[in-house]
Amino acid sequence: MTTTDPEALADRVQDGDLRIHELEEHTDADTAAEARRLFVKRETGADLSTTGDYAFPAEEADSAVENMIGAAQIPMGVVGPVDVSGSAADGEHYLPMATTEGALLASVNRGLSVIRSADGADARVTKNGMTRAPVFQVEGVAEAAETVEWVDDNVDALREAAESTTSHGELLAVDTYVVGDSVYLRFAYDTKDAMGMNMVTIATREASELVEAETPASLVALSGNLCSDKKPAAINAVEGRGRSVTADVLIPGELVEERLHTTADAIAEANTRKNLTGSAKAGSLGFNAHAANVIAAAFLATGQDEAQVVEGANAITTMEAREREDGTTDLYAAVSLASLEVGTVGGGTKLPTQAEALEVLGLRGGGDPAGSNADALAEIIAVGALAGELSLLAALSSRHLASAHEDLGR
Repeated sequence: MTTTDPEALADRVQDGDLRIHELEEHTDADTAAEARRLFVKRETGADLSTTGDYAFPAEEADSAVENMIGAAQIPMGVVGPVDVSGSAADGEHYLPMATTEGALLASVNRGLSVIRSADGADARVTKNGMTRAPVFQVEGVAEAAETVEWVDDNVDALREAAESTTSHGELLAVDTYVVGDSVYLRFAYDTKDAMGMNMVTIATREASELVEAETPASLVALSGNLCSDKKPAAINAVEGRGRSVTADVLIPGELVEERLHTTADAIAEANTRKNLTGSAKAGSLGFNAHAANVIAAAFLATGQDEAQVVEGANAITTMEAREREDGTTDLYAAVSLASLEVGTVGGGTKLPTQAEALEVLGLRGGGDPAGSNADALAEIIAVGALAGELSLLAALSSRHLASAHEDLGR
């Protein structure tokens, strides 16, 4: 029975007559969300009036969340323009960032201002491949070798099986790994303008059925963690996942001193001792100052999978003092993001606020050619991360970090 009375629906949930996830079967999505809010309010005493004051029809979030009660509102700002010369992004772009960390956007904007004054940054996507790595069980090493040999000889057949499930994705490679009686197959795909996790999971399931049919291997799990998704992993830092992207800029020494109130030598030394030596001592997979800060804020603003900020933190920051013939020392600055997983179609990019953020960037939807919008987003985020690295290292080397946070209320 369909109803538009959220109070009555909340009563049914409270009485145990209806499960909270079944509400959409009896009403529309907005009424279901309101009924859940009423139920949660009764159970916890929480005031959810702000949570319930959202600006889009709840049904538009059906593919993004279950048991919706409202929306979490995070302040969104904009930095830029981001001046980038890339293979996909070119010119000036404003980058929306959603965060609750005061001083972050101000710091990134400072870095971007210096980059613009240095005639902008270059950025390139150097590798592209979203991965899924199922794990299979075999009797022992002989069957493992047999399975690996079959996979190596039949990549075209695996490609045909995988690509039968999608009109966009392309299987690029299948790498094999053996550990005792386990065989891992790391499938890598070009997912075009989609981040592509759902796409590659479905495609890999189809390919895995072919492996089972043709080899002694038995599928244990469609993800064997060699992918590796949403957790720190050296394989992503080395081989990449999603898009590997680097941004760099050469900043004149006088600009460093005038705008950042430090020197190229001081920034380079801070980077070496903090981001390289310090990170190595800590056993970190990320050799950077705070690249994840910019990535997380950009992900929340543009509808990316926020948990994949973990892989985005696989970044190395390079700072080098370069002496000119006249004796002046300039600063070469770069950030290399090994595994930045972004898309401009699908997932959270369809939500109204996030779609608007992508419109600000001029990157909503699919690009022409396919994949160019996601490449452009990766390049712009990389330049934003470079600006954040530059600004923070300058603050550290000039000993202005604490005072900057004090001035901005943190």
